[in-house]
Amino acid sequence: MHLEKILDEYILEDIQNPEHPSDFTATDEHSLLILRLPEIVNNTIKIISYAFIVQGNSCYLYERDKADFKELGSLEDMNHFLDIKTEKLIREIKLYYLEIDMLEDSLYEHSFSNDFMSQWLAYKKDLSLVHRLIFDAALSFDLFINYHKKSTTFEELAYADVHEHMERIRDLSKASLDKLDHLYNFYRAKVDEKMNRNIYYLTLLSGIFLPLTLVSGFFGMNTGGLPYTDDADGTLKVVGISLILEIIVFLPFLLNGMKKSKKYKR
Repeated sequence: MHLEKILDEYILEDIQNPEHPSDFTATDEHSLLILRLPEIVNNTIKIISYAFIVQGNSCYLYERDKADFKELGSLEDMNHFLDIKTEKLIREIKLYYLEIDMLEDSLYEHSFSNDFMSQWLAYKKDLSLVHRLIFDAALSFDLFINYHKKSTTFEELAYADVHEHMERIRDLSKASLDKLDHLYNFYRAKVDEKMNRNIYYLTLLSGIFLPLTLVSGFFGMNTGGLPYTDDADGTLKVVGISLILEIIVFLPFLLNGMKKSKKYKR
């Protein structure tokens, strides 16, 4: 079907451009609906641009591989075509949502893998793309419905069902994105908690060796007049001094721990 002869050159450029965003335009002779929709193939999101020309009750789809228009049939056939596409996408987005639920459970059960952030970024990237594309497509499709519902042959309820599918995809992808944001905050809190715990242990370890380093450094000096050099019990006295210093250093930690314990008990 060679509609190129009756189409404006600028409209034809928009139709032939696979990167053109979703849009709707209408003239006295025909209307143009461009829907840039995501499709999930082998766990990979592909963006496919569909361009529909509607003349009266006849609908034509632009086939990019043939660079020509294919007659879909009536508006009812166009609705059936879009209904299949949107229903399939709903099922795919539901699978994303379930996978994010499983990721959330693994995070709460402390059984998440080391590639948590890689998974999170992959879900975030895919769902952000889906939400952006569907948001634009739903707006353009709403304009299409409002324009054609004046026609007596237009089945508004059928097209409203496809529009509702788009809104469900949009809302489900948005809910998934919100859940991913909450998971990221919880994951960062757990990572920060683990890091703080490691820093605390390193601080304790440093506190253990600080008095010992001080004592060994002092008594290891090659100078005269050091105490206990001629004392038979000098080593025991130095060990005693070290233990006293250890107690002094760790006493604040012990008191702080006791206060926290009493606070949690209350």
